[in-house]
Amino acid sequence: MPEEKWLYITETALAIDNRRDTNIDGEESEIHVVTKFYQHILAMVFAIEEINKNPKILPNITLGFRIYDSYSHSRLTYRTVLDLLFKSHHFIPNYKCGIQENVIGVIGGLSSDTSSCMADILGLYKIPQITYGSFELAVSDQFKFPSFYHMVPNEGLQYEGIIQLLLHFKWSWLHSFLRRTSFNNSAGEEITFNEYGELAAGFDITNMVSFPNTSYLRVKVGRLDPQASPGKELTINEDKIKWHRDLTQVPPLSMCNEMCQPGYGKKKKEGEKFCCYNCVPCPNGMFSNGEGRTFYMETCVTCPGDQYPNKGQDQCIPKIPNFLAFYDTLGIFLTLSALFSSLITVLVLGIFIKHRDTAIVKANNRSLTYILLISLLFCFLCSLMFIGKPNEVTCLLRQIAFAIVFTMSLSCILAKTISVVLAFMATKPGSRMIKWMGKGLGYSIVLSCSNIQAGICVFWLAISPPFPDVDMNSFTDEIVVLCSEGSPTMLYCVLSYMGFLATVSFIVAFLARRLPDSFNEAKFITFSMLVFCSVWLTFVPTYMSTRGKYVVAVEIFSILTSSAGLLACIFFPKCYIILMRPELNTREQLIRKII
Repeated sequence: MPEEKWLYITETALAIDNRRDTNIDGEESEIHVVTKFYQHILAMVFAIEEINKNPKILPNITLGFRIYDSYSHSRLTYRTVLDLLFKSHHFIPNYKCGIQENVIGVIGGLSSDTSSCMADILGLYKIPQITYGSFELAVSDQFKFPSFYHMVPNEGLQYEGIIQLLLHFKWSWLHSFLRRTSFNNSAGEEITFNEYGELAAGFDITNMVSFPNTSYLRVKVGRLDPQASPGKELTINEDKIKWHRDLTQVPPLSMCNEMCQPGYGKKKKEGEKFCCYNCVPCPNGMFSNGEGRTFYMETCVTCPGDQYPNKGQDQCIPKIPNFLAFYDTLGIFLTLSALFSSLITVLVLGIFIKHRDTAIVKANNRSLTYILLISLLFCFLCSLMFIGKPNEVTCLLRQIAFAIVFTMSLSCILAKTISVVLAFMATKPGSRMIKWMGKGLGYSIVLSCSNIQAGICVFWLAISPPFPDVDMNSFTDEIVVLCSEGSPTMLYCVLSYMGFLATVSFIVAFLARRLPDSFNEAKFITFSMLVFCSVWLTFVPTYMSTRGKYVVAVEIFSILTSSAGLLACIFFPKCYIILMRPELNTREQLIRKII
């Protein structure tokens, strides 16, 4: 004997005759036929009969059905669902008495209110509920309603299809129709559901061809497929479209005015319909065009961050990278300046090494002089790290290298200045300062001052190291490729510490400027510190007000200028004596000046 399985259908106002009944509040109400729902019933009955007649579809299984009315009331809906699950004179949930039918599924209502109430109960017992209505997203929640299935695609796809048609024909109003795709299992078509329990299908685009005898024919002219590749969801065969014979233009023009040309955007006409507008030029920084798109764009939009509008404002073109390159005129000039200054420093160092046993070299702390010259050499060379396209290595090292080598130079100058003062004080009878004299004091000052700066730099790298970055907003047509300092506060701490050392060196050297000439390197140090401080005080406002590659150029210029000032003010007078006036570079001459 064939096994019987049952489907249950519930919907609002499915009555097929006029009668009076008592509603849930105990009042009599008249129930009317709703033709649309009655047609749904007839279609369902016909489908079940066809399934039962065909032994190939469900062999040895006979489908039955029962139809319930919810009366558009949630309480009656809940009561009806309990009735079909636990039919008895008294409702006892989870208890079945005298029921022979095997419930395999329930077809919900067309409205979301009825179906959602049913899903609250049916979901507890994992009984599948199928709906043929299109609901809001809340009812499509598969986590809340795991047994809830939609037999129509998502409603949002219809809106997308309408918009695609409007854009395809450049219309403001719609003259075509969207029809749901029909599926037939017997034809071999696969029915699948997406993660929201909705039918994963698209829509056919149908052309309604009318005839003089008022009859019409539906002709499929395209399709909207949500599973197609991006940009190819809509396909239309315009050759199959039969436009109405009374149309003077095909496709018909469905707009108040002509489309805006590239570079122009729409501006609504006051007091006119929403589809009527004027065409005005796009504002600065915006564009409008239709190239590379499936539709023409009449709205002015902003270009991506790495692009900017062309002169006609009808397309975006890539921005040019902005950084100080070695092949730029300014880059070449600064590179040659750094290399020339480095060469001069090497020559000065060579002169001092060659004449290391002369009086003027020995009198000015020979070891600190070598360290200072080597530090100045690295100051000139580290400026080259600021030229070229920034990368992770150069961004990480250039400010750190600059800070440490400059601090070492200033530490040497401070040590030389203190040595001059102590040397003069040690010449006084009974002075105890002589025990502080020697190389150890100078080395200690250089190491301690340099280690403090190194500690600041390590802390900087630990909390927020510099990194490559881009600035797309400073220039309209250029992207500034730069090194972000990570923490501007740490950069200013490094500069402030160097400023502190330079200030201390300037004060000490200024106080010692009137010492005897034989020991007096303080006058040159005073002037060199004056030049150094002037350069870096000018650097700060210039650095803050400059943009693009010129920010880097300002810093390089400050490094080269301040380093050249130290080199020239401290060492060029000594080189002049060594090379041009060797008769003054003797111990006797120095002693004579003291006396």
